[in-house]
Amino acid sequence: MEEQTVYTRRRRWRLAGWAKILITVVLTLAVSGAVWCLLLGRSGLSLVQTYLLARFAFVEADADLDKAVDAGLDAFVDGLGDRWSYYLDQERYQATNQRRANSYVGVGITVGYEREEGLLVQSVTRGGPADKAGVLPGDIITAVDGQSIAGDGRELGSDLIRGEDGAQVALTLLGEDGAVREAVCTRAAVHSPSASGKLLKDGVGYVKLDNFYSGSASSFRQEVDALLEQGASALIVDVRNDPGGYVSQLEHILDYLLPEGPVFTHRPRWWFESVTQSDASCVDLPMAVLVNKDSYSAAELLAAQLRESAGAPIVGELTSGKGYSQITFPLINGGGVGLSTAAYCTGSGHSLIGEGLIPDVELSLPEGAVLGGADDVQLQAAVELLTRSAG
Repeated sequence: MEEQTVYTRRRRWRLAGWAKILITVVLTLAVSGAVWCLLLGRSGLSLVQTYLLARFAFVEADADLDKAVDAGLDAFVDGLGDRWSYYLDQERYQATNQRRANSYVGVGITVGYEREEGLLVQSVTRGGPADKAGVLPGDIITAVDGQSIAGDGRELGSDLIRGEDGAQVALTLLGEDGAVREAVCTRAAVHSPSASGKLLKDGVGYVKLDNFYSGSASSFRQEVDALLEQGASALIVDVRNDPGGYVSQLEHILDYLLPEGPVFTHRPRWWFESVTQSDASCVDLPMAVLVNKDSYSAAELLAAQLRESAGAPIVGELTSGKGYSQITFPLINGGGVGLSTAAYCTGSGHSLIGEGLIPDVELSLPEGAVLGGADDVQLQAAVELLTRSAG
């Protein structure tokens, strides 16, 4: 009788223990579900539901769900209606990070798409694979490894030129003299300085700034300092075809160039507005800025602020009118999503959204002209402005 009582009690205790575990699991799932419902909402849960249905109910069990997710994320970000936000799959995310480090595996050239015959070589990195193979600014790449990139093929040209470190690529070139030749380049890791400069006639210094990514502020300052040592009496800052970059690099360049005062206003969604102040130290020279329709983000803000703080005239074309800054968030699938998280303006609070930057001298380049070359009428106009004001 005593043994039976002990057994019954143990059995009741075990049942009570399992009940407690079951209740705990149910409550945890309920709370978790409520939290996810609160965070994601019906639309977010519908996205998760659709993925689970595709994974376990779709008739084709071997369907490429990764490809479907990439397409879905791309469409989702596009559906936000913000032209500046973007989705990057794993391959493009890695390539973007590499490019933003101003270091990449390639042949060391910057190209443009303005020529129907192929890709126009706008600049060649000194000492890079293309430079060693004899590629020159002004050359047109008409084929890569024998594959034509004329016409619509230009969109694929850059991808064909890129490749593995140490692998060779043959570029068919159409020179400015009309002669066709081939250059075989060995791809390598290329460190691309963001800025390059030279001293023009009448003591005018010229600096081309390609982007505002890693190391750009230091590269820009080195070039300007070198021109000052050579006796430059005026400065032209060229941000044509500049896609922009990091806010921190823009702030450093503004502070370096401009006198004391507000130079940049930042308005994030989840924080307070901040205004960057430049100190009294500056480059005390007459300045002008070159822009075009492909001057984006930090590039057009730099031009706008140079005009606002230093009275620098702007020469070129109407710019893109970007006024949002993005943060690129890494995703679990190896990709990344860039979302506009803040608005920005000049130091006085002027936004370029929807209007762009209207140049003081509106002027377009002739077809096939090379930036910084003899037929660069925009550069010539900027030089004339500075020499005329000095006279």
